[in-house]
Amino acid sequence: MKILVTGTEGYLGSLLAPELLRRGHTVVAVDTGYYKAGWLYNGTDTTALTLNKDLRQITAEDLEGVEAVVHMAELSNDPLGQLLPNITYDINHAGSVRLAKLAKAAGVTRFVYMSSCSVYGVGGADFVDETSDVNPQTAYAECKVLVERDLREMADDHFTPTYMRNATAFGASPRMRFDIVLNNLSGLARTTGEIRMTSDGTPWRPLVHALDIGQAIIEVLEAPREAVHNEAFNIGSTQQNYRVREIAEIVAEAFPGCKLSFGENGADNRSYRVNFDKIHAALPNFRCAWDARRGAQQLAALFERIDLQATDFESRGYTRLKQLEYLLRTEQIDHDFYWKAAPVPQPVLEGRGA
Repeated sequence: MKILVTGTEGYLGSLLAPELLRRGHTVVAVDTGYYKAGWLYNGTDTTALTLNKDLRQITAEDLEGVEAVVHMAELSNDPLGQLLPNITYDINHAGSVRLAKLAKAAGVTRFVYMSSCSVYGVGGADFVDETSDVNPQTAYAECKVLVERDLREMADDHFTPTYMRNATAFGASPRMRFDIVLNNLSGLARTTGEIRMTSDGTPWRPLVHALDIGQAIIEVLEAPREAVHNEAFNIGSTQQNYRVREIAEIVAEAFPGCKLSFGENGADNRSYRVNFDKIHAALPNFRCAWDARRGAQQLAALFERIDLQATDFESRGYTRLKQLEYLLRTEQIDHDFYWKAAPVPQPVLEGRGA
């Protein structure tokens, strides 16, 4: 199958694209390159040849012969969405819908969209599932809801969108992210020997390993059309709903000698527990091979092997907001987040006559 994958130089895409190649698929890789600085370790035996292109500038020619699209290339995480909501809507909502329309017009039959369990927002005491009302609390989550809505209207006998509502990802990736909860706590444990939570850690978070997300994507791509047509799937395992304090305790155990403390602040209302039964029923070959404890142990072993230092952990390349703020500050991207072709300064040569 010829598959266009957006975001192949990202946290998930750098793991997914090589696996698709190993399985015999042809990968058309697209990434705008915001996070090129974030290469933590050499963790894959191959990488896909990548088209360096903004999501909003993909053309019909880029989709020629493509049978499926896996779309991951959006601005990631809530703090960024709140800081720059207009750009988030422009890229994550309008850009994603534009890509889907181009794909459908080009004859692409499957469109796998990376959504998020954050669409549920404040879930209350009960478990939420794909039939539950959405309650997005941030621009990032609102865009996920809007894209799902618009793609549903596009579904027909020739175009099959599928919505992957991922739990919060964790685990090792060459294009590492340290701005997601388990990875962030693991980096703190390694580089400071201490995890000091400002909150009481009571909110619930569903977690899923990056490799398990990749496996779910592959299962959806290779599933019979009727099993995934115009369907939303929560991606994860019902057993992997954790209170934030549990995640911190698991991480602290994986890093011997790490000190752990909690605050009294319980103001974070983004608490929800998610039921993941649907994907396991629809795609019986899918299962989560990782849990939080195994993931924390994976990171502890990796950080030891590569001798992770505080300067690495704190580097802008591994935190989405830091990196984009840097690109804006240095005027490498404009305020619409398009790359600027700035001239390279040339030194002034003194002492030479005409």
